[in-house]
Amino acid sequence: MEIIPAIDLKEGCAVRLKQGEMESAKIYETNPLKLAQYFEDLGAKYLHIVDLDGAFRGKPQNLKIIEEICKHSHLKIEVGGGIREEQTIQKYLDLGVYRVILGSIALLKPDFTKALAEKYRIVIGIDAKNGRVATQGWAETQSVLAEDFAESFKGSKIEAIICTDIARDGMLSGINVDFTKKIAQKSQCFTIASGGLSSYEDLEILQKEKIEGVIVGKAFYEGKIDLKKAFENFS
Repeated sequence: MEIIPAIDLKEGCAVRLKQGEMESAKIYETNPLKLAQYFEDLGAKYLHIVDLDGAFRGKPQNLKIIEEICKHSHLKIEVGGGIREEQTIQKYLDLGVYRVILGSIALLKPDFTKALAEKYRIVIGIDAKNGRVATQGWAETQSVLAEDFAESFKGSKIEAIICTDIARDGMLSGINVDFTKKIAQKSQCFTIASGGLSSYEDLEILQKEKIEGVIVGKAFYEGKIDLKKAFENFS
């Protein structure tokens, strides 16, 4: 199982939110590069970065710090938040980003997204409120069921799906395993669980259920999980 530490960027700082609410942001590190290098030292291979400002504004807002992390680490970096156009994807790849995460645009333009996946390393972010897809930085909930959206990518060239139950995100209340399994079963894609990881027990359950990856955020920042130990035992 791929364990992927997360850095959420807001105004150049590493923060965590509760249920996607920007006003709930808590700053954990003012130097995200230092944090990324620490993750690499612990044994991380991948790094999950979300440009929160970009997600709400619809275009990248933290390019400089992301570029610094790409230059000064060997991590395979995936970036999401406000990526709506092909030129933005190319810009990130030129910086050294390994792959990009598409959310809102994937729902609005699924055929365009699948075509992009033929050319670039694309991950689909499926974020759900009460089982329905949320977009625009989680500010808008659509009528589309998350599992139906996931199924639409079955047989496509996307690299993975990251699925987040927003109600659990940043709450340390445990991963929604049933939701994650549904996304994996419907899409038949490499599936990465996100939102609510709180303990080693969560990791054990996900591994038992053969979920391929998991995002680790607040559980690390609040000292609930020793990442070095997690890498040694689960990845």
